[in-house]
Amino acid sequence: MANCHSLFTSFNSDELKLTATKKDRMCTSREDLRKRIKKHFAEKHPEYKPRFYIQGSYKMGTVIRTEEDTCDMDNGVYFFPKPSETATTMQKWVLEAVEGATSTPPEHKKKCVRVIYKGDYHIDLPVYYRDSSEGDNSPNLAVKGEGWSISDPKKFWEWYQKEKDGKAQVVRLIRYQKAWSDRKRKSIKMPKGVALTVLCVKHRVLDDRDDKAMYYTLKAIRDVLKKSFKCILPVTPGDDLLASFTGKQRDDFLDELDTFIDNAKKAIDETNQLKASNLWRKHLGDRFPLGEDADIDARERALREKASYISAKIAYTTSAGVITDSSINTTRNRDHSFYGE
Repeated sequence: MANCHSLFTSFNSDELKLTATKKDRMCTSREDLRKRIKKHFAEKHPEYKPRFYIQGSYKMGTVIRTEEDTCDMDNGVYFFPKPSETATTMQKWVLEAVEGATSTPPEHKKKCVRVIYKGDYHIDLPVYYRDSSEGDNSPNLAVKGEGWSISDPKKFWEWYQKEKDGKAQVVRLIRYQKAWSDRKRKSIKMPKGVALTVLCVKHRVLDDRDDKAMYYTLKAIRDVLKKSFKCILPVTPGDDLLASFTGKQRDDFLDELDTFIDNAKKAIDETNQLKASNLWRKHLGDRFPLGEDADIDARERALREKASYISAKIAYTTSAGVITDSSINTTRNRDHSFYGE
């Protein structure tokens, strides 16, 4: 079987993780937006004093760079206590505060104000209120044209931290699934990042190899979704994160999931790493590294076998330089110890 673990970890570190320079630009932009919002409210609406909270995938460490090399950050804008103005008005005031921050006009989305740094990233500014800055009361999110809706990103982050349990592989699995979604969302409806996160955290199957862990986790997710196509947010407000899927969209997604699982199984069973990597690339995209045109597992087994000869002090070398355990027409190797094992 072709071991593609190293290809997955390279994919994660080289292609999916944010670069240091991009993170620096995003943090600089975040601070600029905060200053603009504070200044605008101090001058125009001094009765409201905004506070801020980084949330979402950036805070959880699961944010990825898309195929277009873009990404996002959620920077919550909080007010205490409940404003006398409508939710939509509070969004509009935040929108006014960040106008001119970039050359692209900010967008008033349903659940946030979006500031676009063209071709690089965008920063979403969801607006909340809490009854008090003290205690454990859940915040309410401004929803354009509808009002306030209870939502608690901090409790979701706490749930994620507890369930992740320090397992770095869980973070990588979420990133891989987001890369899959980024690749396929151009042709079919895919679950949003928060749904993929919940599904992956709740149904992850860990393994020493990321390729196997991905395969087993996808299978576990499929088994659950084919019984009941739901993904319930584990904290307030407990929404079904897949409720917006139509019947056809559900079927299209499950068909794509089946195809991915089938190709993942073929990739794991394949002996040639190059052929295996091409199967993974069908779903993860061309950024996924190409493997070697060789049977990597067989080579690793041969190396381990030679190491065992040396360690057992029964190693001989042929005239062609091949290490063997045969004493016929060979030269006995000098004894060698592997220190630190």
